[in-house]
Amino acid sequence: MRIVAFTHSLASCWNHGNAHFLRGVLRALIADGHAVEAYEPEGAWSLDNLLRDRGPAGLDAYRAAYPELSSQTYVRAEEAVERAVGADLVIAHEWNAPDLIAALGRARKNGRFGTLLFHDTHHRAVSAPDEMAAFDLSGYDGVLAFGEALAQVYRAQGWDGRAYVWHEAADTRLFRPPAEEGERAGLVWIGNWGDGERTRELETFLFRPAQAAGLSLDIYGVRYPDEALATLTHHGARYHGWAPNAVAPSLFARALATVHVPRRFYVEALPGIPTIRVFEALACGIPLVTAPWEDAEGLFTPGEDYLVARDGAEMERHLRALAHDPALRRALAARGLATIRARHTCRHRAAELLAIAASLAAPDAAPRFRRQA
Repeated sequence: MRIVAFTHSLASCWNHGNAHFLRGVLRALIADGHAVEAYEPEGAWSLDNLLRDRGPAGLDAYRAAYPELSSQTYVRAEEAVERAVGADLVIAHEWNAPDLIAALGRARKNGRFGTLLFHDTHHRAVSAPDEMAAFDLSGYDGVLAFGEALAQVYRAQGWDGRAYVWHEAADTRLFRPPAEEGERAGLVWIGNWGDGERTRELETFLFRPAQAAGLSLDIYGVRYPDEALATLTHHGARYHGWAPNAVAPSLFARALATVHVPRRFYVEALPGIPTIRVFEALACGIPLVTAPWEDAEGLFTPGEDYLVARDGAEMERHLRALAHDPALRRALAARGLATIRARHTCRHRAAELLAIAASLAAPDAAPRFRRQA
């Protein structure tokens, strides 16, 4: 099967978490024998920022970890569409320009390629519905939503029967426990500051508890304003700036544990959707403690795959326990890793994608084109 993916960037993961998952899925599809192509716009914001931050060497870790992957750039939407002509399956991520999304839909209506899917991995459907309304999805066969709560939003807009839950997952060829255990100390947290969506939560569930538990804290990420950096300094955390996602396993391998602090929209408006860092951390065999979020879809077993802290005080207790109980750390790491390997790898998601595409191509499939309500 010839599969074409349109992404904001495959090469850059600078403030672009979708690149993590897409790299793993495309690699799994290639390993299964499919012909895979990836396209991204020239001058992609994420790539531009990466190059300003770290220069061309900032791409070295990605290239070393994913030698089988590459992407081509385009300037105009029409040019991008021409690249996809004849493909069996086309996937367009929601962090693409509306003109590209519309042009792909028109091409699909004209039969220029096979199944066309829109891939949404963000909360804008509920946090910025006017922005999402700019996307013309009338030519699309279906929507891939990274959680049931998001899929329900699309179903309410007329996509009933065509909105598929397609969770993110870990690329376990990259995210895995270290071959040999070395010395571990303190906590590591890999995440971007963002737009104030979890500022209060980070202080409550990460900075203060880590300091109170007497654990060192290393922070990696981007878009930390001066006030955020001052907060880190106040709590004794060490800020290291951006780290390529491909080196995250080595960062996890140095720490006793890590923490999950979900953005507010994923707690309040789209429950049941964890960040991809949960999958990646557990795949690396590191104990995880999470701030409250509702695992509405039963992806994990809270209390066994990871610990849950209902407030800052409980987070501090969990961190102290992990610091002083090697058996607890081993049990959590083993259980979380087993769950990822059994259910949440990019190979699992690649198989799910192919099954969705096959169902849409079946002779008895429902009419293809539905206009968003």
